[in-house]
Amino acid sequence: MMLRRSAGGALATLVASAVVAVTAFASSADSTVAEPTAARAGDLKADLDAILADERLKGAGVGALVRDVRTGEVRYERDAAAPLMPASNQKLHTSAAALALLGPGYRFRTGVYASKKAGSTIKGDLYLKGTGDATMRAADYDRLAARVAGRGVTRVTGDLVADDAWFDSQRTAPGWEPGDFPYAYAAQISALTISPDDRFNAGSVKVTVAPGAAGRPVTVALDPPTGVVKVDNRATTGAAGSPSTLTVDRPAGANTIVVTGSHPSGGAPAELLRTVEEPALYAADVFRDALRRHGVSVAGTTSRGRTPRGAAALAARDSMPLSQLTAPFLKLSNNVIAEILVKAIGRKAKGEGSWRAGLPVIEKYLAGQGVSPARTDLTDGSGLSRSNRTTPRDIAALLANARSKDWFPAWHRALPVAGDPDPMVGGTLAKRMAGTPAAGNVRAKTGTLTGVTALSGYVRDPSGRRLIFSLVLNGYSGGAAPKDIEDRFAVRLAGGPEAAERTVTPRRAPSSGPELECSWTMTC
Repeated sequence: MMLRRSAGGALATLVASAVVAVTAFASSADSTVAEPTAARAGDLKADLDAILADERLKGAGVGALVRDVRTGEVRYERDAAAPLMPASNQKLHTSAAALALLGPGYRFRTGVYASKKAGSTIKGDLYLKGTGDATMRAADYDRLAARVAGRGVTRVTGDLVADDAWFDSQRTAPGWEPGDFPYAYAAQISALTISPDDRFNAGSVKVTVAPGAAGRPVTVALDPPTGVVKVDNRATTGAAGSPSTLTVDRPAGANTIVVTGSHPSGGAPAELLRTVEEPALYAADVFRDALRRHGVSVAGTTSRGRTPRGAAALAARDSMPLSQLTAPFLKLSNNVIAEILVKAIGRKAKGEGSWRAGLPVIEKYLAGQGVSPARTDLTDGSGLSRSNRTTPRDIAALLANARSKDWFPAWHRALPVAGDPDPMVGGTLAKRMAGTPAAGNVRAKTGTLTGVTALSGYVRDPSGRRLIFSLVLNGYSGGAAPKDIEDRFAVRLAGGPEAAERTVTPRRAPSSGPELECSWTMTC
């Protein structure tokens, strides 16, 4: 089935997971716990060298660094100052800067405004204004509509105006591949948007393809329902037990979902995500439908524009604080949230919600945290662009300096936990390193692009010593990302010399498609 790179899932346990106590990493704990006996220090270099001698890494860019948290001593290093593509390890930079510059309590607001209200009538336009909330779902827009109706409004004589002017109109980051644009991990960035799921894949719509009777067309449904997106259904229902050959595409620049191929009679419905052109109009369309259901008619069209100064607020919804939002952001490696944060930083620091404004502010902050400007080049906030560069040494510096910040507990909780099957705890490490000394121990950010894989974070060694590590691999051979190498590296740190030979992740078969984070492809 050619569905490619869909995403989705549940976030019901997020709040509970976000408040789980942090494994004791705070600096104050370091100063009160007696120094443990070092674990066979002479074996570490040889063991890690042997792991990184894998034939798939011949001629590859390999950067690694392991540092003792308490002393700062470098326990292992290999080309740690060589700039490499970090893939989603870049989200460590973006999230740390956002927590520092916006603050853990930062919230996004979506509001409804009117310039003139007379009795039950809005004489003029009704404005829906966003500031970048990726957590807005159809139910949230419904609640906003209910509040407008609760103010006694039954009629709007003008238009419904979608105000996404808090950010600029550049929808995709520099360096993103146009071939990625139909897929949820490369959705358009807008200050007014909507998510179809509780993983906050904002700017996308869920497409469900269900079979009918053999020989008949399949049925295609969109969630949330919207008239902004059209469906061109060319697919048929195949015989029971036949292979699915569905393809679901959104041609460039069009808000049309094209479904072709066949899906077997009696087969389970196929669900996947596809992006939407101009998310602000998509969000406004869902809101307009909610207004209608609550008895509020809008005489005019739905358009884009700016909320006038002095407009009266009728309803508003604030997002969860950034300290909580960081969990789905990092655990699920959410690209849209990353780019929204870049623009939010630009808006706060320079009055311009753009990559052009936000990225230099982030780079300046990172420079103050030991990240070398000479070795760092940020093109976006997510790491999806292949022109991003950083080094394991600089990632490790950020990991070390973050520990002294008041926002560190939230940041540390938000990192994926090795081997924990709960996707809102294990995240992109949910299926990795289970049953090893790294399980429940390693907290680290993953990163995956074609030819790029990375793993950076925190671990305790067998003696209880806390370590920071960063491993970034570029240009490996063999097709599939060598996640087993990363896992052996981390397990060796967690388990000591006796764990060095343990195989924890089977080698994967060569990939015929692009390499992506597992959270973007529903494989974790």
